[in-house]
Amino acid sequence: MKRPNRHEYAAYYHSYVDLVPHGDVLKIMKQQRDQFKKILSKVSSKKSLFRYAPGKWCIREVIGHIIDAERVFSYRALRFARNDKSDLPGFDENEYIRQSNYSGIKLKELIEEFCSLRSSNIIMFKNFSEDFGLRTGTANGNSFTVRAMAYIMTGHVNHHLKVLKDKYEL
Repeated sequence: MKRPNRHEYAAYYHSYVDLVPHGDVLKIMKQQRDQFKKILSKVSSKKSLFRYAPGKWCIREVIGHIIDAERVFSYRALRFARNDKSDLPGFDENEYIRQSNYSGIKLKELIEEFCSLRSSNIIMFKNFSEDFGLRTGTANGNSFTVRAMAYIMTGHVNHHLKVLKDKYEL
């Protein structure tokens, strides 16, 4: 799946796509899944509830947000790949976390959930033809290609892995 051009997704996501190294995005997604598991498996249960500042998400909630976004982005990719021209809504990530119970879910289960979801998404994207990658759809009033969704998902995780390293000292 080729790297998307900047006009294939909303400007808001440029910083995420820019965080994806050049190369085979599916291979990068697999490596990222494995890196995610390796880094987070070393975090203690107590540390997983750490918030670097009042009102900020704890580590478990950051992982929950990553899971939520992965699901939303993959659903968009599927809908676009199927030539669904409905305008899909956006989502409020802060409200999603407020309405979740991620801080009460064991870290090990959250890691397993992300890894399973990512493995499933890798298979989904692998089975899309190059033609499917160029199909477009609309989400939150913006046009995206299917292949842009793969890069956005990957860049989004890279962004949050950096936040976890910098702000949560992982």
